[in-house]
Formats: sequence, structure tokens, C-alpha cells
Amino acid sequence: MNILIVHAHPEPQSFCTAMKDLAVTTLEGAGHQVRVSDLYAMGWNPVASAADFGVRSNPDYLVYALEQREAVKAGVIAADIAAELDKLLWADLLILSFPLFWCSVPAMLKGWIDRVLVSGTCYGGLRFYDRGGLAGKRALLSFTLGGQQHMFADEQAVHGDWEPMLRPLQRGTLAYVGMSVLPPFAAYHVPYISQEAREEVLQRYADYLRQLELVEPMHFPSLAGFDRALNPLQQEVPA
Repeated sequence: MNILIVHAHPEPQSFCTAMKDLAVTTLEGAGHQVRVSDLYAMGWNPVASAADFGVRSNPDYLVYALEQREAVKAGVIAADIAAELDKLLWADLLILSFPLFWCSVPAMLKGWIDRVLVSGTCYGGLRFYDRGGLAGKRALLSFTLGGQQHMFADEQAVHGDWEPMLRPLQRGTLAYVGMSVLPPFAAYHVPYISQEAREEVLQRYADYLRQLELVEPMHFPSLAGFDRALNPLQQEVPA
């Protein structure tokens, strides 16, 4: 399996980076091909702008998604985007590795998503969810955070359930472009736990990675359940 890890942590000695390094070692040890895009180390530009296009189809008004589509077809998309898109299309599995910032991804990673998940290749028209441009690929979130697990256990927890917080990323981004999304791996409370506890987290992560091909993906919509206007089809009620 070809695996792309997109890593976004500003500190090379962080526990999040240790998880990324462990993933590389574990997955390569299992016989997979692994590539890493370390966004901070690369000096990745997270800002989507008109500068991403060597030639504009409409120089007077920027519609970013439409310019993406035309620029990829014409081969005039920015070189850094083209390189990352090549990695993404090569990969069978995408792992996003990051610290949770305000219940979301760091701006560096959001900028990778904005610029690399290009219209016309990854999605467009009715090419989304199970008909998306990246259908057949899988995705996984691997992240660290300061909170404890019980703080996110359910709607009664102090921070509430995880699902609504991760929905924009898991459903609105990864599933939207066609990927099958695996249940995320979260490393809780990492700034405050002992070295022994950190080693236990790393061991659990390694065990999870070794079983990836057996993990059932999360459920998201199939366009087969909707009409051409994307209204839900009426379900037959059993007699």
C-alpha cells in the first residue's frame, strides 16, 4: 500500500512528531511505501491566492476552484501544489498528522487542504462522496491534544462529543472528495502525561496502524440514496 503522511506540527521534538516517526517506521516495517510531507519543515505556503495559477482563465475575477480546474488541465498550477497533488494521487491512504488547534487543524494544514484538494481532480459537479475524485482511497486523522478523553466522551462531557467537531474534516472534506474515512486516532493529554504513558500511547498507535487493512471505515452518504436534485430518495416502509 502507498501511504502519504501530511504532518503539521511546528516543533520537531513534539509528541505529535514522534507519532509521525513511529507511523513511518511501523508502516514501512509492514511492507508499505511511505512518503511524508512535513509542512513546517517544507516551509509550505498555506495561502490560497491568484499566485497559484501561472495563467488565469479569468484575470478580472478570481473564482479559486474554477481556476484550479483550468490550471491543472493546462499544467500551469503552482509547482508546490502539483508536487503535493502527485503524492496524493499516488497514495492509497492519506494520514493527516497534527495537533488539535481550537477543535480543528493548524492553519498550515488547512492551507494544504485548500490548495491541494483541487477542483476537477478531487471533486467537482456531482463527483463527491462515494463518487468523488479520490474514491477508492482511504484517510485517517492522527492527532494530539491537551484535553483528557473523558472531556470528549459524549454530549454530556465538558467539551461535548467529538463527532460534530471533526465533521467538517472527516465528512465535509475527506469523505466529500471520495475517501473512505477510518476512525481517528487521538492522543489525549500529551503535554501532561508521564513518559511511560506516552510509550503506552505510541504502542497503541503502532497496534492500530498494523491493523489498518482490517479497520471498518466510518459511514457517510452514498449518492445512490439521493435524486438528481440531491433530495433523499423515499425509503420504502415495510408492510
